[in-house]
Amino acid sequence: MRRHHIIEQRKKEIYEVIPQYKEIENRIASESIKLGIASLSGNPLSSDAIDGLKETIEDLKRQKKLLLTSAGYSINYLDPNYECPYCKDTGFIGNEPCHCFKKAKIESIYKNTTAKMLNKDETFENISHEYQIGEDLRRFISAEKTCREFVDNFEFEYKNLLFKGNPGTGKTFLSNCIANALIQKGYTILYFSSESLFENISSYVFSKDKSLMNNPLNDIYSCDLLIIDDLGSEFTNQFVISELFSIINERHMMKKHTIISTNLETKDIPERYTERTFSRINAYYDAYDLEGEDIRKYKKRIEQRK
Repeated sequence: MRRHHIIEQRKKEIYEVIPQYKEIENRIASESIKLGIASLSGNPLSSDAIDGLKETIEDLKRQKKLLLTSAGYSINYLDPNYECPYCKDTGFIGNEPCHCFKKAKIESIYKNTTAKMLNKDETFENISHEYQIGEDLRRFISAEKTCREFVDNFEFEYKNLLFKGNPGTGKTFLSNCIANALIQKGYTILYFSSESLFENISSYVFSKDKSLMNNPLNDIYSCDLLIIDDLGSEFTNQFVISELFSIINERHMMKKHTIISTNLETKDIPERYTERTFSRINAYYDAYDLEGEDIRKYKKRIEQRK
């Protein structure tokens, strides 16, 4: 509606500044009607006559463009500048919701959760290798390379990532890098701490007011990328174990990408979430161990020395 309003205002301006422009538009409409009638009537025009009409219409279109540029306007001044070129800002491609519609819906519903978690400054361009050395640095660079490839191949290659390791070793940072890069490409991203993820689900499941429209599992299962940060920080019970298994299983069946980060050691995962869940994580996810000193503490010491 906003784009339509802008175009209507610009047309009004052009008609006032260049009166001939509207006259040519009316001639184009008239010639187009003749062409349409010719194709539908029982007495169609000859091919030469039809070609003549088409050429007249094209010539009039060229005159329109010339009038615009001669008056100092861009040749595209009256073309709508869509925010989403795929659906032309309608929100739908055919009968299916466009990715921009899904993204807007997710951002609206989960803006508090995702916005709090997602640091806009944590991007691939801002990665630094000065805080790690030796084997720790090698592990981080390997994980970083995988993350960049994950973004580059996101549309074509189904993949899940599991980042394990001590706090402050870059797990959340790398997840944010991926999320920020994919948001720029228009994909729908849901980013939860493990605690907030299961709180969202339980609030719905145990609520008296349920509807398909506000069921968070619809989006948790179907968003382009789900990031679960700090798995293991939540209060784990049978409900959490069951929901985590369902999320991992459903998203794998739908071939939807998932990233999980955790401070848990490998042996702790089956003990906490059952062998069945661990088996699927082990089968479906590429795991990266990030070790070393807490980068946040290291940075703080450097700042204090300054």
